[in-house]
Amino acid sequence: MTTLTDRPRTALLVIDVQNGVVGDAHDRDRVVATIADLVERARAAGVPVVWVQHHADDLPTGSEPWQIVPELTRRDDEALVHKAYGDSFEDTDLERVLADARVGRLVVTGAQTDACVRSTLHGGFTRGYDAVLVADAHTTEDLSGYGAPPPAQVIAHTNLYWRFQSAPGRTAGTVDAADVDFAATVVA
Repeated sequence: MTTLTDRPRTALLVIDVQNGVVGDAHDRDRVVATIADLVERARAAGVPVVWVQHHADDLPTGSEPWQIVPELTRRDDEALVHKAYGDSFEDTDLERVLADARVGRLVVTGAQTDACVRSTLHGGFTRGYDAVLVADAHTTEDLSGYGAPPPAQVIAHTNLYWRFQSAPGRTAGTVDAADVDFAATVVA
């Protein structure tokens, strides 16, 4: 269990599923559909959905590339965290949002696998959160022209190493979207 006291709840994090981030992402449509299903399941189970939205020079706030993809709709009562760094906790109000909701366990989805998803997983884990990566609900673009492995290998490698992540008092790991059980994690 989390090392954070009085944090029995789970939240679904949807990281940077924005037009300019996932436009050319590996297996984009399937991943976005999987995330959409997880969002609906989390809502039905009463689990907070927390949206994270990146801004940068190539993703200026309010622009079309900055917008969350049209297949996903954030509800007005769902938290939206704006960020400028890879780790969604860094210089944002994410920690306050999660503390207010008594969240100690994160179910992580989004983009990009080898940047913001990875940074947020590590950032949450080192801050005391349990952090589960949904193995089939994250993606990245092809950066093999810059020396990175092809996207499918980046995703597979991240799933592999996160499956075996451990630290005192915290849990990590991966789970397929079909096996995420939000109902089992709800605590009033």
